[in-house]
Amino acid sequence: MTVPSTSPAVPGAAPQPLEVRPSTVAARLSLAFAAVAVLGLCLLPFGTFTRNFDAAATVQRFPAGVFDYTGFPPSSLPAVTASLTFGWVALISLLLVMFASVRRQGWLWVAGLVALVATVVSTLLWGTSLQGATNELLAKGIKLRRIPFATGGVNLGLVLALLAGLVSTFAGLSQFQSWWERLNRLRGLLVPLVAVALAIVVGAVVVLVVQRVPADASVKLGVLSTFMGKADVVWFVFSTLFAPLTSLAGAVDALKLSTPLIFTGLSVAFAFRAGLFNIGASGQLTMGAILATLVGVYVPLPPPLLITACVLAAATGGALWGAIPGLLKARFGSSEVINTIMLNYVASGIFIFLVGSNTYQFFGRTVTIPFKAEGSNPSSQLLQPGAQLPSIPALLGLSQAGPGQLTLGPVFALLAFLGGYYGLRRNRWRVPIALGAALLLGAVTWRIGVPLNVGFDLVNNRLNAALLIALVAAVGFSVLMWRTATGYALRAVGLAPRAAEYGGISVARSTVLAMAIAGGFAGLASTHYVLGGALDEYRLKQNLPVNVGFDGITVALVGQSTPVGVVLASVLFGTFDTGSVVVDQKLDGVNKDLVTVLKALIVLFIAAGGFLSKRVTDPPPPSLVRAVDAGVNVDKVVVRVEAGSVAAVALPDAGERLVGAEQTAVRPGGETGGDKSRGDD
Repeated sequence: MTVPSTSPAVPGAAPQPLEVRPSTVAARLSLAFAAVAVLGLCLLPFGTFTRNFDAAATVQRFPAGVFDYTGFPPSSLPAVTASLTFGWVALISLLLVMFASVRRQGWLWVAGLVALVATVVSTLLWGTSLQGATNELLAKGIKLRRIPFATGGVNLGLVLALLAGLVSTFAGLSQFQSWWERLNRLRGLLVPLVAVALAIVVGAVVVLVVQRVPADASVKLGVLSTFMGKADVVWFVFSTLFAPLTSLAGAVDALKLSTPLIFTGLSVAFAFRAGLFNIGASGQLTMGAILATLVGVYVPLPPPLLITACVLAAATGGALWGAIPGLLKARFGSSEVINTIMLNYVASGIFIFLVGSNTYQFFGRTVTIPFKAEGSNPSSQLLQPGAQLPSIPALLGLSQAGPGQLTLGPVFALLAFLGGYYGLRRNRWRVPIALGAALLLGAVTWRIGVPLNVGFDLVNNRLNAALLIALVAAVGFSVLMWRTATGYALRAVGLAPRAAEYGGISVARSTVLAMAIAGGFAGLASTHYVLGGALDEYRLKQNLPVNVGFDGITVALVGQSTPVGVVLASVLFGTFDTGSVVVDQKLDGVNKDLVTVLKALIVLFIAAGGFLSKRVTDPPPPSLVRAVDAGVNVDKVVVRVEAGSVAAVALPDAGERLVGAEQTAVRPGGETGGDKSRGDD
């Protein structure tokens, strides 16, 4: 945000030149991050040379010094002088960032950018040094799993410097109006990002308290080594939670857990947009699974029609179960929260009844229900082959272990869609044109790929085409909610029911419709488990993880009830769930429950608005901020902001008033004051 010089503007005075400087908030934010990063570089581990199976590591301290916790350090360590040299450059740049932040200098963004570039180069050089040492040992015939440097990488000190450089760069750039407008469009991300960051900070404190320093019994720990070890274990925990995104197999695992979260997150988010609270995603998922199983087992249709019917059956089952509380609220005014919770238990009872046994006593007669498979296992009959969704690895040509090729067709298709969508902004047919171009280019480039050594963990992965259905559902959510009259009516009811009803919108109809569509999204989550075989078999089993319905609440909150936000939040939590398995295996004091704690903290901090003030989350117009910073009493004058200057005009006794975001003066008789041609305020 630009701010003017501090000389006050008085009524009738000539326009004053505006001095471009970072705002106070941006300068303070940059100063805080830079100070933490400087302390982190000097006190925390700079990088990791090696880490064993028990998470004990050999770490590098900046500017010099090595701490070993394994008890068996490598005989020779890679040369990391170049990386440490750029660490010095980053440190000096961060000190300049602190100076520029205190003085609110216009070159703050330059210092931040230098710190960012230096940190990135240092990170790349560190990785290059470890990779070079690994390649030398591979050339000697040593297997990769026996090479210690394969598990090395950067550590907390360098990452904090990278984050500080990034924040300082954008904080400095916010002084320019064009950049301020770009960043202001992303203001809705502040609360979820701050909530996630605060949850990680609190989670780090929990790790510090409950987890000892992973070190060999032969290693003697002093005060400094204990401090460094504690910092290293915190970095290990949270870097491991995000680690699945650094490998193809890990990313596929994360997406497998993310797929049902996308469906349930969309379900809760859709209800939120309509002013409703859907806690019944678990029951809706269950009923969708039951109906999809019935169609997939017993309906005789050819494969293309059968899989389509199964998907529609899953959505229909969830929609019908969601419409019940919507109808009760619309007709009798009963709370959808209570009704959806109770219907979860009803759906669970129906599910257990169907998979528990094939025969039941009904008024003294034995009734057979051919739903459960033969045997003692509580599961349904196996789905017909035509009702089974293909796996994503098989679609990508990764169906056999060994040397293979990863197709780049989806990447080219995505680029074609984005290019068509954003390049044809004024064309009303840009969506179908972009979609057609994406399909065509994807089909043409499907055989183009990169060599890949396919492992059994990737071949046997249960990620399936339900992920594609989830992405289509997210697009449908967006189109319905923001591109149709029905979506407008639903949002109007969610924002102001009485005003919507006064405008001719049926609140009762919108309530039932919103809950039905929300239930349909939740019901589609069953396609992942039943049709996609995510439960290890293409059948409905008693271990159906209905708890993802409640996780959808967290996903919707973090995603701010937007389709893109829901997808990204789902991937985040899917990554956490995947990485927590490794943390549970390697540490004795921390287990998978840490992810549950993080999810709960994220919801808590989002409910608290990230503890951010309204000036940050919902700021006043920039022109008003400029005027106040210039010393203008906005209660007594009308502010006029022109290119590079600000002026104030006294209000006559007859009464000129401030209107709109442009702060123009409206005089008696209809004349509008101020320069209509200005466009920089």
